[in-house]
Amino acid sequence: MPRLAPALLLLCFPALALADGLDKADTAWIATATALVLFMTLPGLALFYGGLVRSKNVLSVLIQCFAIAGLASVLWLVAGYGIAFGNASPYWGGFQKLLFSGVTEEALSGGLPESLFAMFQMTFAIITPALIIGGFAERTRFAAVLLFSCLWLLVVYAPITHWVWGENGWLLQMGLLDFAGGTVVHITAGVAALVSALVIGPRADFGKQPTMPHNLTMVVAGAGMLWVGWFGFNGGSALAADGNATMAILVTHISAATGAMTWMFIEWVRFGKPTVLGTATGMVAGLGTITPASGFVGPAGALVIGLVAGAICFTMTLFLKQRLKIDDSLDVFPVHGVGGITGTLLAGVFASTSLGVFSGQGFAEGIHSIGQQLGVQAIGVLATGLYTAVLTFVLLKLVNLITPLRVTPEAEAQGLDITEHEERGYTEL
Repeated sequence: MPRLAPALLLLCFPALALADGLDKADTAWIATATALVLFMTLPGLALFYGGLVRSKNVLSVLIQCFAIAGLASVLWLVAGYGIAFGNASPYWGGFQKLLFSGVTEEALSGGLPESLFAMFQMTFAIITPALIIGGFAERTRFAAVLLFSCLWLLVVYAPITHWVWGENGWLLQMGLLDFAGGTVVHITAGVAALVSALVIGPRADFGKQPTMPHNLTMVVAGAGMLWVGWFGFNGGSALAADGNATMAILVTHISAATGAMTWMFIEWVRFGKPTVLGTATGMVAGLGTITPASGFVGPAGALVIGLVAGAICFTMTLFLKQRLKIDDSLDVFPVHGVGGITGTLLAGVFASTSLGVFSGQGFAEGIHSIGQQLGVQAIGVLATGLYTAVLTFVLLKLVNLITPLRVTPEAEAQGLDITEHEERGYTEL
């Protein structure tokens, strides 16, 4: 029965199946992976974030995820894809592919139609700005969220994508190992969320009274969808139905499971009880941390990465809120940002020569030691982190000149569902 799945899927893509030079197996898998990555945002991330906020703000988070998915899709078509995957320079893709100009069903060198590749990358462009909203949830105006997300996608996300994954991107040419988005997705989203939390300021009741998730059942449902969808996120980044894709899926699962158990047991020892929220958050930390290394490490490396992810992201979550008093509402930086940084660096340590994609090596071409590779990984972390921090700060200030970033204290107290959208997530009986 499993062997029928690719054939059944290809029935949905008859034009692709008939294209000259098309690899049908690769196309079927990447089409599936594309759906899985979109599933991570809608409804996965939307439910995960929606359950974490208070009931008076649940709809505001859901609509932000949905609206960003729509806006990012249009922007990716108009200019984002060209900026990311054009070849104008090592730093900027250019505008040759405006409105997907030249994007056809003709196979790429890997046997995929460019239309599918562009759509697969679109799903990454959707989830990255959607992740950022966790940094300023429950206090930001909807208009400001949309304007910021539009500008950030074009000015921050698309250029960094070109640096790391573009054919002539300067970080790719330097030898940076980032299989599925440790720098492109997690560091950029985490740093942007941290800067946003600092610029916009904490919620009015932050540190004064508990701000507990209103629906942990929703959180767990969303977390489960993220876990499943991440197989497309990392496995699909192989851009082929091959052993590299299956190994990426395996190590993704191992790291997620290990991260969840590590966080859970640390909580159990420190606070006396394991929690549902902690276990789900540890799973996400394991997923984010393995992402850049998923195509370069084996199961043993994934086990270590998951352990490190659970421990370091747990520690940073407490440090950020309890010591630094920074209200990154849904822990985007300590989980995704710190996880992305950690995973990007560990990719240089645990890269397996048997799984490497550069000239049959674990390290990038021309790099022959862990020290050399770690140096390149560190440059990638610093470059993407600093660029994101500076440009995010500038964009937030620009948006605030056009429309206020923050809702009024009265609106924040009443809840964004009513004040921003005139709706309620739950009907009072």
